[in-house]
Amino acid sequence: MNKVNIISLFLLTLFFGYASELLLDVKSIFTNSLLENYTQNQIENILDIQSKWRWIGYVFVPLLLLIKISIIAAILDIGCFFFSKEIKYKKLFNIVVKAEFIFLLVIVFKTAWFYFFKTSYTLEDLQFFYPLSAINIIGYEGLQPWFIYPFQVLNLFELAYWFILAYLIGKELNESTDKGMSIVASSYGVSLLIWVVGVMFFTLNMS
Repeated sequence: MNKVNIISLFLLTLFFGYASELLLDVKSIFTNSLLENYTQNQIENILDIQSKWRWIGYVFVPLLLLIKISIIAAILDIGCFFFSKEIKYKKLFNIVVKAEFIFLLVIVFKTAWFYFFKTSYTLEDLQFFYPLSAINIIGYEGLQPWFIYPFQVLNLFELAYWFILAYLIGKELNESTDKGMSIVASSYGVSLLIWVVGVMFFTLNMS
């Protein structure tokens, strides 16, 4: 495991997330959204609790990212097995870590969009916006809640993620990127589809 890459990914994710929150003044946007349903005293209590337990977020973000990377590496390992190819799990883990850096651009693009272009926004705008995705073409207004996540997943960053994984796997196998893409599509791609369908089903039942 390349500890430098994984630590850098964790630190940059936390840094960009924190910087985005400050630049977009998320606290004020969140407070304004609460004014519709809560009194001032209730809002102060909510913000106080949120501030007190804020450190949990700094622990859970790297933890969830580590879990995600571990699961995707395991899924790719299964994909390699079905194609009778062998890459050590440790190397697959490092490949996934490298590919994950592409998603840091999501935070950068999102922050830049609301900071420079759409300077008037709501909490819902921040929650549902995903740069270079299908949701921004269709718009979330009037869209059924269970359709929002799939349209967020359909984005150019996810596509770039697939190509990076495919390229690095192909390079590790000394084969073409096409072979790497076959492994990625048949393992990670299928798993992602199942995950999206699961989220849609859960959202449909909760709405």
